[in-house]
This record gives sequence, structure tokens and C-alpha cells, in this order.
Amino acid sequence: MAKSSTVVSIAIIMLLLALAPSIEGKPTGKHNTSSGCTCHYSTSTVTPGHNFPSSYTPGTTYNIQITIQGGVPGSEGGFSLDVDKGAYSNNGPDVSFQITSATHTNPSQRSWMFDWTAPAAGSGTVSVELATLTADGQFDTNNDAWGTTTHSITEMVTNQAPSASNVQVFSSSTSSKTNVVEDTDIGISYTYSDPDSDLEQTSSTEIRWYKNSVIQQMYNDNNPLPASAISAGDSWHATVAPHDGTTLGNAAQSNSITVDAVVIPNNPPTVTDYEITAATAGSNVPVNEDLWLGYLYDDSDGDSESGTTIRWFKDNGPQAAWNDVTTVPSSATSVGNSWKAIITPSDGIDMGTTYETTVITIIDIDSDGDGVFNENDAFPNNAAETMDSDLDGVGDNADAFPNNAAETMDSDLDGVGDNADAFPNDATETLDSDGDEVGDNADAFPNDATETMDSDGDTVGDNTDVFPNDANETMDSDNDTVGDNADAFPNDANETMDTDEDGVGDNADAFPNDPSETMDTDGDGVGDNADAFPNDATETVDTDSDGTGDNTDVFPNDATETMDSDLDGVGDNADAFPNDASETLDTDGDGVGDNAQAAAEAKAAKLAAEQREMYMMIGIAAVVIILSLAAVMIFMKKKNVGEPVITTKEYDTPQPLPQTQPVVTQPVAPQPVAQVIAASEVQRWTDESGHTWRTMSDNSTQWWNGSDWQQR
Repeated sequence: MAKSSTVVSIAIIMLLLALAPSIEGKPTGKHNTSSGCTCHYSTSTVTPGHNFPSSYTPGTTYNIQITIQGGVPGSEGGFSLDVDKGAYSNNGPDVSFQITSATHTNPSQRSWMFDWTAPAAGSGTVSVELATLTADGQFDTNNDAWGTTTHSITEMVTNQAPSASNVQVFSSSTSSKTNVVEDTDIGISYTYSDPDSDLEQTSSTEIRWYKNSVIQQMYNDNNPLPASAISAGDSWHATVAPHDGTTLGNAAQSNSITVDAVVIPNNPPTVTDYEITAATAGSNVPVNEDLWLGYLYDDSDGDSESGTTIRWFKDNGPQAAWNDVTTVPSSATSVGNSWKAIITPSDGIDMGTTYETTVITIIDIDSDGDGVFNENDAFPNNAAETMDSDLDGVGDNADAFPNNAAETMDSDLDGVGDNADAFPNDATETLDSDGDEVGDNADAFPNDATETMDSDGDTVGDNTDVFPNDANETMDSDNDTVGDNADAFPNDANETMDTDEDGVGDNADAFPNDPSETMDTDGDGVGDNADAFPNDATETVDTDSDGTGDNTDVFPNDATETMDSDLDGVGDNADAFPNDASETLDTDGDGVGDNAQAAAEAKAAKLAAEQREMYMMIGIAAVVIILSLAAVMIFMKKKNVGEPVITTKEYDTPQPLPQTQPVVTQPVAPQPVAQVIAASEVQRWTDESGHTWRTMSDNSTQWWNGSDWQQR
């Protein structure tokens, strides 16, 4: 990419994402080439600038400006942009568009403007990838610098208004959708829907009622419409505008419903709380006060009062001048008069029950001139007092406790009367529950006369607490100066600790750190529990459990043996000759050891063999002598006859042999045969597999197969 003096062709390196392939920007707006542009040097000092929004309203057009910050000095530069959604417009002569891409057409600037229109609703997030380049204009690419950035634009979701349909007004008095009966309520029903699936906010939904097509604002949002609002002949309808918490929907109109007249029997009215009152309450009224008749009118049909009669009586005589009025002026009363009134309520149709008030008396007595008549003055002669609420003889004004007959004074002003206050002059104390002359507030033990303080706060009083300054301890049952809580043996003055928690104190425990041992009776350093011989200091272990310690037991692993008196390796129990190291077995029980017996038998066998050999040699010698004598005799006989000695040769015909005398063999006397003595058993044992073995006196080894002895 060469540069000229007038036009600098700038290639924009687009590395829009660190993990995305290299992208190249050119004046034509080409993006995402496989190799990218590697001709421009970059120091990564360029910061691309833009004013894309962080969120968009669907279909809205935004004016976009691309800028460059940093890079090499000068005014030459370029950009390459890709926006995956929306549309470009108003690009002018310096910007080129290609579908989702935009780039510069004038490389002699570092700022560009155009319009971008956001996509339609539901498009989701828009991705923006931007690369910018700065060039130094030196006709090479060595010092050019470029930078990239990415940006996301989220969609602004516009809330859609809800709607109401199937709007109906109705009444429980009839199934008709066009008529209701007078004096019944009217309700409204409808179907709510929302395209965004938002829930209805009923408190914000607007309901408007119309009577004879005129809105009745006093009943806005009422559902149902109260029965008192409807009258015969009226026509009612309503509108509903639902609300989803954000937007109010359009009002939907209901059907119209007409109110029919109904004839209802009249119920007469009643009155309650009827009485004659005056400015001064009571059954006696001062002569200078008006009389008022008060009452409460009630009609179950809701009918208004009309035609009620009132009759006044003075000293039981009717006072026609005050008929049907509720007030009798004080000018008509005199001291000593008795007054009452009779009232009969009316609703204009029927008269109700007649009611008579209680009698009141007119008085005029105020001896002390305090404005309270004597009748009502507890202290008629004391202008400073009029009441004695607790009837304790002290007027309420002077009584610190006007409602408590037991109290009149509070010297220390602590709110407790002096009579009940154990400390009437001490505002900090009122009670001494335990009578120890220390107030309950200051007494740590207000119900215990023997205690007042708890220095360590352990709820045990100092008088009782052996450790008054130690909150962890209160008692020392064994008086060893160690508190019961810390003392493992609170009732044993000789012990305080049990390190191994075996129930035996460290002082008495021969093994204080071993919970399995406490005693060493024989003092051999091995606890009695582990010592097989706890009373024998020379023994601790009996491996074969034969009752003899391993130190003494010559056979510590053999429960059948403990001693080897003759040191022959065979225990005394198994040794037929325990004091003879040369013998262990006496198989035949003859009192002679198998070894000695075997030696004797071997000696006898040897002697017998030697005898047999001697007899055999004598016999052979005898035979040799006899044969030699016979040969000599034959030779001498032949010599005497004069027959030639014939040499054996091959002849054509057999030649007769010389006649000789027969040789008579002399019988040989039988020789005694030595007795063969069988080998005897020397030792017997059983191996680990359960086979029984024995060693014989001839040094052979045999094993028992279940039916016979087999040679090894």
C-alpha cells in the first residue's frame, strides 16, 4: 500500500475481538479478510471513539460520530466499522457503506459522521466492532498506529398495555344480564390479558360506573357497586381500564343493566341512648342551664326520620309549649322542678315504640362558690377542692394519689406513696422485700435477707460465696481451696485433678496420664490392668497364658511347657527323661530312652551283621577248599591213568570227554543268622498343617497318612 503526496491510501487493521480472526479495512469497506493487513506498524496507542448508545429503542435513528484519540501526529487516518444489526444512512462523501460495514472514503481526516437506525423490536443485542488508524504521511507504514474496540447495544423493551374483555355487570339477585332488583348490589367481571404477560395490578385498575350514561365519580373503582346507590328505573353500565403496574390499558365498556322496583314492607324506627342532658352532667341540673333531649334514631329500612313526637313533663305535668322540640331553655325551669321527656320515633310511614327518659332535678347550691354545686362537690365548703376520687378524705388537688385511698403523699417524688414506700425519703428506693434494710434496687438479692451483694456477678451472694470475687466458683465442699467447679473431686480434700479422667485422682493414680491404669501393686512400672502378675515385680507378661510369667517360662509361647530341666530343648512335660539331656522319648515305655535303645539296637544289628559276614566268609572258604581238593583229586587221577590232556579244538566229529569221578559236595553246616532289629521311634511332633511326624533311631523321618507311616 503506497502513499502519494496527494492521496494516502490507508489500510485499517481490524482486530475487533482478541479471539476473532484478523480483519482488514480498506477504502472499499472490505472486512474480515483471512490474512488482515500487516503492512501498518502499530504501537497500540490508538483509542477508537464513537457515540453509539448503550441501549436502543427499536426503529430509532441515531447520529453517529467516529473519532480517533492518540496515535501518531497529523490529520490522516481511517476507520473500519461493522454493526451486525440495523441500517446506515446519510453517509455523505466521506463514508462508504456495505451492508453491515462502513469505512472512510477520505483518508485526510480523523472524524466521520453518519446515521444508524436501530433494528426492529425483538432483535436483541447489537454488536459493534470498530478499528481506527492514524498515519504520519511519510509515504511508508512504519510509524502508522491502529487500535480496535467492541461495543454492545442492548434493546430497550417497550411495555405494551394490557386489555380487558368480556366486561359484564351483574347482580346476585337475578341471572339476567339486563335487569336487577332494587336494593341489591351490582358487580363487574372481566377477562384480563397482557401481551407482555405482566400481572394485573388490581389496585391500579380503573373502574368507572355510569348511571343513565352519566359517570358516578363517587363510586370510582368500587366493585361491587353498593345497593344503596341503585334505584328503580336506573340504567347502569361500567368501564374497565386494566393496569399492569406500568401502563394503563384502554377502557372497555360493559353491558347495561336496568334496576327494577321492588315493594318492601316498612319497619318502624327505634331510638336508643335517649336521655336529658345539660352542661353539667348528672341527675341534678343547675337552674341556670338548658335541658337537652338526646337520642339516636335507627331505621332498619334506611328510612329517614320524619314525624317523631317529643313530649316534655315538669313534675309529671305535660308542657305543651315544648312539644316536639329537643331543648327546654333554662328560663322555663325552677329550683326543685323534676323534668322528663317522652319520645316516639317516626319514619313518616310508621310510628315506633314510645321511650321515656329518667327524671332530672333542678338545683341551685354552691356553698363555697367554686362553681361546683354542693351535690357534686366533695368539699362543698372548700373552694380549693371539689373531688375526692379515692374517698380518702383528702381532695384530689392536694392528694398526690387521688385514685389511691391508701396514699396521699410522696415525699421523695418517686411515684410511690409514703405509706407503701419503705424508703419515703429516698427517690432511688421504694421496696425492701427481704427486710434487710437495703432497698431492692441496691440489693442484689432483694428476696434474701442474708445477702445484699454479688461482687463477682455469679448470682451467689458474697456471704455464701466461698469465692466472692471469682464468678466461676462459689463452693469448696472439701475445703482444699480449690472451687468445686474446678475440683474434679469436690468432696475429697486429697484430690483436685483427674488428668486422664479415669475417676481416680492424680495424687492416688500411679498412672495419672493413662485412663486404663491407676495402680502398680508390685511397683514394676506396669499397671495392674496390663500386668499379668500384678503382685510379682519380676513378671508382667504371660504370653501363652499358662500361669507362668514369660521371664520364668522357658517356653513362653507354649502353654503346655514351662521348664526344661536338662536343657535339651524339650519341655519337662513332654520329656520322658527331664533330667537327661541325651534322652526325651521312651516310646515303648520300658524305662530306656529311645536314643539309648536305638544305640543298643544299632550295636546289636552291627554285631549280627558282623557275625553274618564272618559265617559267610567261613562258608565261602569251605566251599573254595572243597572245590580245590576236588580239582586236585581229578588231576591226580588223570595223571595216574596216563591219558593225555585234551586241548579243546574244533573237530569234525564229537570226541568223547575223558571220564572223571563225580564231585561230591560236602554239606556245609548252617550258620546262625543275625537278628534284624527294627528301628525304634526317637521323637514325635505335629506340624502347622496338622500332620504327625516322627524321627526313628535309624535317623529316618516318617509321617502318618491316616492309615500307615510313610517314609519322608
